[in-house]
Amino acid sequence: MQLSLLEFASMAGTKPPFAPPVPTETTSIDTGAEVDARVVVFNCECHTYDQVIALFCQHIPGMNTTKAFELAWKIDHDGEAIVFAGTLAQAEEIAEKLAGGGLRVAVQ
Repeated sequence: MQLSLLEFASMAGTKPPFAPPVPTETTSIDTGAEVDARVVVFNCECHTYDQVIALFCQHIPGMNTTKAFELAWKIDHDGEAIVFAGTLAQAEEIAEKLAGGGLRVAVQ
């Protein structure tokens, strides 16, 4: 059984964060850009933050660990998050790779 970051912190005797992380960068989608699809990742309670962050950094173009943590936190607390927006072909390829890592994903 794998523990989430909050469960691990609780067992280790440390206090989990009480407030969501403050985004360090903002992402804006150019309305002229070709954005056909989005990749949504859903919370499944079966992966650690480290596993999710590693998958995001490995398979999502331009991803960094800070942004990956913010998205993982959002998924853990809100149940889902859009992790990529782009062409349908890109979204399908990224979703396939993330799903191959065991994440619950959808292309919208």
